[in-house]
Amino acid sequence: MVSIYALKGRFQALLRPAVGALYRAGVTANAVTVAAALVSLGAACAVYVWGPGQPLLYLLLPGWMLLRMALNAVDGMLAREFGQQSRLGAYLNELCDVIADAALYLSLLSVPGVSATALWTLTWSAAVCEYAGVLGLMAGASRRYDGPMGKSDRAFVVGVTGCALAFGWLEGTWVGHVAWAAAALCALTTWRRVRNGLAEAG
Repeated sequence: MVSIYALKGRFQALLRPAVGALYRAGVTANAVTVAAALVSLGAACAVYVWGPGQPLLYLLLPGWMLLRMALNAVDGMLAREFGQQSRLGAYLNELCDVIADAALYLSLLSVPGVSATALWTLTWSAAVCEYAGVLGLMAGASRRYDGPMGKSDRAFVVGVTGCALAFGWLEGTWVGHVAWAAAALCALTTWRRVRNGLAEAG
């Protein structure tokens, strides 16, 4: 099953000149990782607090999701291509992503009529999905990024949902339906990561 993650190579090629400039400016991979997480928390708070009264604020979701995906690529490129890989960076990369994702998904709890159960289920399913990917390393395989609902795919879904809310094309009930569907695909993704990780290790 295809995931947006498959486009990562082309995306990185576009970012490579900017990454080189950041390295020359003294920016580190860990600094980018932490900054992206902190801005994610700020964006999530803004959407949660002011989104219902000012729907155009939901455009923060697609805008920031796109920029955050770029920053996720940037920190990885700084680490791999400029000798900045570290054990701390490995922890920060995984933990900051899960925390930031959770905050951004749960920012939609303030949407009138949304199912809190659906959003919490998506949040936990996404965390388990990423944990399954990391466990590939412990099983003797690579870090698994299988789809169909990996991090980039979830960012796309939440971004499109934010656009639809901003322009009044989607109501809270439908946001819940989207969350349930994404959570179900997260469960499928978790299964595929475990299965493919075992196959790779075996």
